[in-house]
Amino acid sequence: MRTIALAVLSTMVSAVLVVPAAQALPDGLALTPPMGFNNWNTTACRTEFNEAMVKGIADIFVNKGLKDAGYEYVNIDDCWAEKTRDSAGKLVPNKTRFPNGIKAVADYVHSKGLKFGIYTSAGTKTCNKDNGFPGGLNHEESDAQQFASWGVDYLKYDNCNNQGVDAKQRYRKMRDALKKTGRPIVFSLCEWGQNKPWEWASDTGHLWRTTGDINDTWPRTMDIYEKNVVLDSYAGPGHWNDPDMLEVGNGKMSAVQYRSHFSLWAIMAAPLLIGSDLRKVSADTFTILENKDVIAVDQDKLGVQGKRIRTTGKSGVDVIVKPLANGDKAVALFNKSGSTQTISTSLAEIGMSGPAVLKDLWTKSSRTTTGTISASVPSLATVIYRVSKDGPRPTPPAGTTDLSAFEASSSANGWGPVEIDRSVGNQAAGDGKAITINGVVHQKGLGAHAAGTIDFYLGRKCSSLSVDVGVDDEVAAGKGSVIFQVFADEVKVADSGRLTGTDAAKKLTAPLTDAENLRLVLTDAGDGINSDHGDWASPRITCA
Repeated sequence: MRTIALAVLSTMVSAVLVVPAAQALPDGLALTPPMGFNNWNTTACRTEFNEAMVKGIADIFVNKGLKDAGYEYVNIDDCWAEKTRDSAGKLVPNKTRFPNGIKAVADYVHSKGLKFGIYTSAGTKTCNKDNGFPGGLNHEESDAQQFASWGVDYLKYDNCNNQGVDAKQRYRKMRDALKKTGRPIVFSLCEWGQNKPWEWASDTGHLWRTTGDINDTWPRTMDIYEKNVVLDSYAGPGHWNDPDMLEVGNGKMSAVQYRSHFSLWAIMAAPLLIGSDLRKVSADTFTILENKDVIAVDQDKLGVQGKRIRTTGKSGVDVIVKPLANGDKAVALFNKSGSTQTISTSLAEIGMSGPAVLKDLWTKSSRTTTGTISASVPSLATVIYRVSKDGPRPTPPAGTTDLSAFEASSSANGWGPVEIDRSVGNQAAGDGKAITINGVVHQKGLGAHAAGTIDFYLGRKCSSLSVDVGVDDEVAAGKGSVIFQVFADEVKVADSGRLTGTDAAKKLTAPLTDAENLRLVLTDAGDGINSDHGDWASPRITCA
C-alpha cells in the first residue's frame, strides 16, 4: 500500500493524550508570533529605564533595520508606575522615568510605524522585589481602559502576588476587560506554565509563557527549549507557546549558541522579543536578529510550530521539521553534544519527495538532493535548511480524476503517515482500513490526522476540487473533532466547520482556477488532537 512518507515521531504517544485545548480568540490578532523588544533583561528597574531609553529603542528599530526585518513591538516591563494608585484608583506613570506620561511614549513609538506594549501583573502587586508596583487584580476594567486610552497595543500580564486566585479566572477577567475597551491589544499571559496554560489559554490570550524566566546561560536556554519543543500541537495562528524573550546579544553565550537559540525559537514558531541592550550590542547581534530567512520560518503564515521528529536526549541531537505555507519545509539539525556530529534525515522522513533544493539559512548556500538531508554540525550549533521542490513538477492529468492517484509535493501529519486510499490507522505505514465515514465506505481518498497538511502542485492547470470530509469510523464512537480547510495558494476556498465522529461526511467544493498550489489542511478544531482521524474521501480534481 502506498503512503505519503513521514517519520514515526517519538513524541506522538504523549501528543495524542493531551487534554483538550480551548478555541482560539477570533479577533485576528497575532496571526504570526509577535516580534519586538522588551526592556527587562536590558535594564530591569535601573534608572536608565526611562522615556528617553524607550524612544531610543524605537529609533534603533528604524535606523538599524529591525523594523524592516519584521520587529514591531516596543514593550516596557515592570517599574514604569508609581508605587501607589491615585485617589481615583488609577495607575500613575512614574514621574521621574516618564515625566510626559505613557501616552507620549506610545505616541512616539507609533510615529515610527511601530507598536507599543506595557506590563502589569495578575495580582495585587507586580513582580519587582522592592514590594512591587500596583497589579491588576480587581482593577482589570479600570487598568484596561487606561491602557487603551494611552494607545497600548500589547499587554504582558505577569503572575506575582496573585493571592491564590485561580489562574483561569484572573487571566480571563483581564481578557474580557481588554475586549471591552474596543482597542485591539495583544494579550501575553506570563503565567510561567504553572497551570499548563497551553491546555486552556488559547481562548484567553494570544501567547502564553510555557516556563519560568529565561537567562543568558546555555543550560537555562536548553531547559526552556526542552520544555517548549514538545508542545507543538497547541500552537497556531493567534495562540502561541512563548518560551520567553531572546537572549541574543547579552554577552554570556557564544555566537554559535546565540545562532542556535535564534534558529530554535524560529522553528518553534516562538515570539521573537529581543531582550538585549540594542544601544550596546555588537554588529554580529544585528546580523543574527535580522536574518530574514530564519525570521521567515518563524513568521510563516501557515502558523505551525515545528515538530521534533527525532531526539537522542539532552546531550545528543535533534531533528525538527516545520511545514511552511508554500509547501516548503524548514528542517533544523541541532547538535546538543560536546563534539561535532553528522546529523541526517531524508525527504521521505519529512514528508517530501525529490529532487529538492536545500538552502542553508545561515550560510545562504544551496544544493540539490534526491533524498538525504545531512550536515556535519559543530557542537551546540544548529543547521537550518529551507527545503523546496526542485525541477519540473508533475501536475494532475487533464479531466476529472482521483486526487489520491496523484503524488503530493509534501505532507505533514499529526499521527503516522498520511495514507493513500486508506484511513490513517496507527503509526505504521499501510496499517489503515477502508475509508469509512458514518458507515459510508469510500474506495478513494487520503487518510490523515490533525494537525496535518497535504500539498499538491497544480501549475495553474486545474479548476475545481470536490471531496467528502469527516472523522473516520476507526475512532471510538463520539471521539474526534476536526476542521477541514482547502487553500488555493494562500487563499482559503473551502472550510468544513467543526465535524465530529458522530457527523456524516460533508461535501466540500473548492474553486482552483489559476492556483499554483493546492493545500489540504486538517486542524484539531482548537480542542486538542485526541482521536482526530480525518478523511479526505473521494477527492476528485478537474484539470485542463
